[in-house]
Amino acid sequence: MNKKIGSAVLRLLALALIGAPPALATERSNSRVAFDQLASLVGRWKGVKGSAEIRLTYVLTADGSALMEEFRPESGPVMITMFTVDGDHLIATHYCSAGNHPQMATGAITEPQAKQLSFSLVRVTGLTTPEDWHNTGLVVLLEDKDHLRQEWTYQFKGETGTTVFQFIRES
Repeated sequence: MNKKIGSAVLRLLALALIGAPPALATERSNSRVAFDQLASLVGRWKGVKGSAEIRLTYVLTADGSALMEEFRPESGPVMITMFTVDGDHLIATHYCSAGNHPQMATGAITEPQAKQLSFSLVRVTGLTTPEDWHNTGLVVLLEDKDHLRQEWTYQFKGETGTTVFQFIRES
């Protein structure tokens, strides 16, 4: 009997020292709810830009803590964007075929069920000069469970622009 009580006390003391495991949390943060909604994109998507077909694949990785988007145009290099939770906001880090890596973040998530997430540039690594082409923002709009819209903003030689993509779920 004393061994059982001692064991229970040690477990409670360990939880007090290291914190309760995430599974014991009863409430998810707004940013986690928004991330989980973004994670509903897991699967394959198809879009067309001009006459070029584009495929997106979303995969949860790192024990569900990161959502990886693979952007695969019909011709041209593949790019990756990783989405993660960081405190009260989400982060999108884009690994661009231009060789740079813009990191973009949402503001504090106050409406976790919103269909639209807007990411703005925080910093960019891998630029040779500030004039190099690089993304400066991303808006992800989950129109419904089978329709996705992305609006990428960019800067090149001091000029800005926007590229819009529409995707339909394949699986």
